[in-house]
Amino acid sequence: MKNIQISPSILSADFSQLGTEIKRLEEGGADMIHVDVMDGHFVPNLTIGPPVIKALRKHCSLKFDVHLMISPVHKYIEAYADAGADIITIHPEATQNLRESIKTIKDLKKKVGVSLNPESKIELITEFLDQVDLVLIMSVNPGFGGQKFMPEVLDKIKQLKKIQQEKNLTFDIEIDGGINFENCKIAIDAGANILVSGTTIFKSNDAVSYTHLTLPTNREV
Repeated sequence: MKNIQISPSILSADFSQLGTEIKRLEEGGADMIHVDVMDGHFVPNLTIGPPVIKALRKHCSLKFDVHLMISPVHKYIEAYADAGADIITIHPEATQNLRESIKTIKDLKKKVGVSLNPESKIELITEFLDQVDLVLIMSVNPGFGGQKFMPEVLDKIKQLKKIQQEKNLTFDIEIDGGINFENCKIAIDAGANILVSGTTIFKSNDAVSYTHLTLPTNREV
């Protein structure tokens, strides 16, 4: 059984106060920090690069859960590993050779994640599930925070959970996009054990009432 973990997304944080924001997340009980990296090409937004992650690293002892939404992703993996990423998640569509990219992340002694957008088929990653530490299911079309949760992606989580149990695999199942107080319950019931939340955590609560103090996650899956 896996404990439910919260990975707050700093995409919804005050970018002028990022160091302070992640300190408050750590104090509030976050399990890790979710960092969305976007290139304006693979997804329609630009966010942060390795220098910002490196600067933030000294402000927080939590793991950095870094989601690379950039293409081509392979040539940037080492830079994000060196900057302080602990988990590096990539999209199968963003690399010419997913197996090679997974190996590169492992060789850098980082945990490996693969991510599926709402329209991406689970078959893109099924042969690699025994090689990864995490599967991230996007429950919005990536690019911007504050979007509405897409419940249809829960079927993918249920499929992943079934494969996980049938093959006795240990990867985490993470969900990101529109997660709030209400739908986090159905995401957990479907099989997710890591919840990424940005807008709900940063916009709906005061500074200390983050993460476990707000989202009802005292459950196991």
